[in-house]
Amino acid sequence: MNPVSARLLSQQLAAPQFKEPAEVVSWFGAIQAQDYRAMRWAVAMRTGKPSYKAFKAAYDEGRILRAHLLRGTWQLVSSDDYHWLRALCHDKGTAVLDGWTKSLGFNYSGKEKERILTIIEDTVASRGEVTENVIGEALVEGGIPKEKLLYNHQLRMAELEGIVCSGSLGPRNTYRLVRERVPVASPVSREESLALLARKYFRSHGPATLEDFVWWSGLNSGDCRQGIASLGDELRPERWKGRDFYIHGEARTKGVRSGTVLLLPAYDEYLIGYKSRDIVLHPDKAHHAHNNFGIFKSVVAWNGKVVGNWKPSSKDGDVSLFKEGLDIPAESMEKAINTYHAAQTK
Repeated sequence: MNPVSARLLSQQLAAPQFKEPAEVVSWFGAIQAQDYRAMRWAVAMRTGKPSYKAFKAAYDEGRILRAHLLRGTWQLVSSDDYHWLRALCHDKGTAVLDGWTKSLGFNYSGKEKERILTIIEDTVASRGEVTENVIGEALVEGGIPKEKLLYNHQLRMAELEGIVCSGSLGPRNTYRLVRERVPVASPVSREESLALLARKYFRSHGPATLEDFVWWSGLNSGDCRQGIASLGDELRPERWKGRDFYIHGEARTKGVRSGTVLLLPAYDEYLIGYKSRDIVLHPDKAHHAHNNFGIFKSVVAWNGKVVGNWKPSSKDGDVSLFKEGLDIPAESMEKAINTYHAAQTK
């Protein structure tokens, strides 16, 4: 098993199989979307012809949604996966959010929570699409004390309850009503949801470990084991350097070209999607890619190994390599940078 090549293929970073951004998001199940600009490149670079316009169209039409789901952080999800995934994340997400609120020194009563959700729903319903600032103003006007005005928390409550989700793509976050933006779907049992999530994770991230899946999903190990077990022979176990990995039965083995430069955005799934990041990033160099507080940087990968940093805002990429003695051909780097900039105009 070559886990580096296998991950490049499963992650659609080598020989991408999809043309449409929404197909990429559906393949992954959920894609980290912490950085508003980085998320566009994270999806676009995994299509055959990277295009920001194609991403914006899918986002504005609601085929791609952005909400706080796995691990209580921003994720991109397909509208087809939204309902079952939100339901699966609801209880854990609510518990985390309640704990966060209490750590700040206050709590909501049941009536307060109901009142907050009603104000948010009525505000969005009356205007169609709003920014978080508009919702904050509406909460104050509705009588929510300013000392309890943490509308990032309150909006997450509304997301977890399936009231609001992302609106159109723009310089500021916007929100729409779920009932007006996401097609109604038949209920999916928790058991089916765990199987779906496991399938999407190992298909898009494999080879990966149980610990990787637990980290990425934010679920407990029991739920993750159940999801893995439900797939049966669909997953193939492989032992590599003393660790147990799972590979999806439909995983590709061919399509990786040597000499390939990848300019990965901050919070990209290629790193943040695993606990076992040492496969592509030497532990001694990990501080160049992320810190211990969950901040991830834009990185350069050469033949699948993370070897440097780059700056998306720079015309020439402002590349700095942290792997000693590495000499990447100038034409390979220039091609990667040109592809990145070209995607923003297509």
